[in-house]
Amino acid sequence: MSYGINTRCIYGEEREQGDDKHYGALSYPIYQSATFQHPQVGVSSGYDYSRLSNPTRNQLEKVVASLEKGTHAYAFSTGMAAITVTMEIFAKGAHIIAGDDLYGGSVRLFDNISRKNGYEVEYVDTSKESVEKYIRPETKAVYIETPTNPMMNVTDIAEVAKITKKHGILLIVDNTFLSPYLQNPLELGADIVIHSGTKFLCGHNDTLSGFVVVKDEELAERILYVSKTTGANLSPFDSWLVLRGIKTLGIRMERQQANAAKLAQWLKANPKVKKVYYPGFEDHPGHDIMKKQARGFGSMISFEMESKESAIKVLNSVRLISFAESLGGVETLLTYPTLQTHPDVPVEVKERNGITESLLRLSVGIEDIEDLTADLERAFA
Repeated sequence: MSYGINTRCIYGEEREQGDDKHYGALSYPIYQSATFQHPQVGVSSGYDYSRLSNPTRNQLEKVVASLEKGTHAYAFSTGMAAITVTMEIFAKGAHIIAGDDLYGGSVRLFDNISRKNGYEVEYVDTSKESVEKYIRPETKAVYIETPTNPMMNVTDIAEVAKITKKHGILLIVDNTFLSPYLQNPLELGADIVIHSGTKFLCGHNDTLSGFVVVKDEELAERILYVSKTTGANLSPFDSWLVLRGIKTLGIRMERQQANAAKLAQWLKANPKVKKVYYPGFEDHPGHDIMKKQARGFGSMISFEMESKESAIKVLNSVRLISFAESLGGVETLLTYPTLQTHPDVPVEVKERNGITESLLRLSVGIEDIEDLTADLERAFA
């Protein structure tokens, strides 16, 4: 039978019955072992060494693959490790087209490590421009976030996928901001989906993780080879933490995006806020695309204050809401992108994209909405 998404958050694609290996444990065991005994020469239990595979990590990978409608998922120590492994499947001379509003860590990787490896990364506003005119013979992939971090720009995944398939190149989508609960890029034509599992998948701000999900067998083999060779795989205990977090992904996402919709309206009505970036608004340029390709608008909001000074005042004045990096957890977090998530992005690029000293990013949690608005009212006073 085919399970619904909330059921798959708990069990993955199927629930094992009568499995004596785990003694009926409802919480999948933590196989905290670096190595595994061979029954005899030339015979393996299926597990040899935890860098290569581990039962707890494999269970997590099965669940994530099921949620993203993929066939293979690979779990890594961080989201950046997942992106790094993905970029290692290309060879020197590769040309990569990337969205021009990405998480600052991705830009740092592309502009330094990828460039050192002989790749050329060309940044394009994929929410407004067709990538087709930028494709060259040496182009190997298009890399996008949608919505973007932090400006909430939206790219039509299916339209980009038509172009990448026409030219025989890969489409890589970072799906961190919406999670597989709200968006499934593989179903829309993407070849690789990336997550910072630290965020919504884990959901509790208590561990780091990253994921790469694919449907193609040959692509899966390439990712697996780099994964086992470079070794930045997720530990058994961290795998268990993310497994536990994913069980409540659906109910967390529903509460978080409901809170976000209300806070976005509150911010839009506040005279001290110059602009709110939230795709749930009907006048957002990506609103209709989001309605077509996602099952909700998520719980991320960016907004611009009147000045740098007023933005800093809010950051210093919140009490319930935490002034902190990261996103996607049950706690509401307020972030200062220019200094926290994008410090290494050149100033002229930040300004061109709208990442000013007065811009704030809000990751909305599951608290009572009345408490969140009351905290913001105090901070804005």
